[in-house]
Amino acid sequence: MNSPKTDQAEASLHSLPVLMRLLGRRVILAGHGAGADAKRRLLTRAGANIVGPDDQAALAIVAIEEEDEALAVIAALKARGVLVNATDRPDHCDFTLPAIIDRHPVLIAIGTGGASAGLAKALRQRLEAMLPANLGKLADGLYAARGAIRRRWPDAATRRRAIDAALDPGGPLDPFHAHQDDAVAAWLDMPETTPRTGLVSLQIDNADPDMLRLWQARLLGQADRVFHHPDVPKAILERARADAERIAATTPPTSSGADLDLWLTYQPVDSSQ
Repeated sequence: MNSPKTDQAEASLHSLPVLMRLLGRRVILAGHGAGADAKRRLLTRAGANIVGPDDQAALAIVAIEEEDEALAVIAALKARGVLVNATDRPDHCDFTLPAIIDRHPVLIAIGTGGASAGLAKALRQRLEAMLPANLGKLADGLYAARGAIRRRWPDAATRRRAIDAALDPGGPLDPFHAHQDDAVAAWLDMPETTPRTGLVSLQIDNADPDMLRLWQARLLGQADRVFHHPDVPKAILERARADAERIAATTPPTSSGADLDLWLTYQPVDSSQ
């Protein structure tokens, strides 16, 4: 078993993003003024039952400007086992509140770990302008068609690849394009296409994941297993599907199953030439 110190050193996420349903749940709000009012509006939108610091709840937001008073309230709440968000005090936060893009039922949360609310807001504004207003209808359509999708692609891996292909840039369900209300039904009526399977070799020449070409990022996001040479940078491996199996090896696998496997190597460009 790894020690807590080792686990912390190996962690690549400063926080785990979680979407929590607050409808009807008690949430403590401590504070007055504009900051507390903004948090009250957010909690109200989420349907939370807002209560005071002396009430029982699992979560609390402390929006108190005066330092000593805020720290005292934070300490008292944490002593009771309450998870606390402390406005403008990231070092005292058990959780943070992200900037939100709402395309119901699609929610996109942008967090900086409390480093800069202004940066999170700027990213939200830029991304919001890129997303069609009816994106939520696409999500609703996919939800309503779950049964039909399962019937057309009974195998889970094949089904996932079909959905991935439909949602790819330029695909029939590309989420960055506006769609008609019947877009999902029209996609299901399209002729069958053969998903890419087997072993695909991919050589990366830059350790910066932002330099990945679109087709490279797409392969990383689609692969079921990523066989990779040990010198492939960790930042590149993190762009693979979160649930994809990662297998370090010095040579590519001799065989591949029916899924999409990736053999990933790293050969940096010689900048001296």
